[in-house]
Amino acid sequence: MAQAANGTTTGTGTGPVRVDSWIWSVRLTKTRSQAGTACRAGHVQVNGERVKAAHQVRVGDEVRLRMDGRERIVKVVQLLRKRVGAPVAVEAYIDNSPPPPARADVLAAGVRDRGLGRPTKRDRREMERLRGLAESRRTAG
Repeated sequence: MAQAANGTTTGTGTGPVRVDSWIWSVRLTKTRSQAGTACRAGHVQVNGERVKAAHQVRVGDEVRLRMDGRERIVKVVQLLRKRVGAPVAVEAYIDNSPPPPARADVLAAGVRDRGLGRPTKRDRREMERLRGLAESRRTAG
């Protein structure tokens, strides 16, 4: 895909692109409807302002997307109107996102098997003991 001097892609037209379309094109969301939903919910910011799905994004803009408990912070390097392959999509932005949390931290919250229902008093006490909360409850009461 050829690039113009100002960093926009040729062949798909020049000028700004809708933010929901761009987020989907560079594979930050799986579907275009997810990108639009994120915009409507206020999870997308361009240069620090919450924006609607039709907001025009330009080269040099900073896009923040909160999704799945993680914040993605990217700087627009190239405008794309259509979805492209992953190797090309990575070249369209600079990722300034914080690293994702470790898997051990996410699973440490405690996960119960499906179908076990509500924990019993004994189960609750065991979970508190494992988390180290049992001592704090005794001293607080």
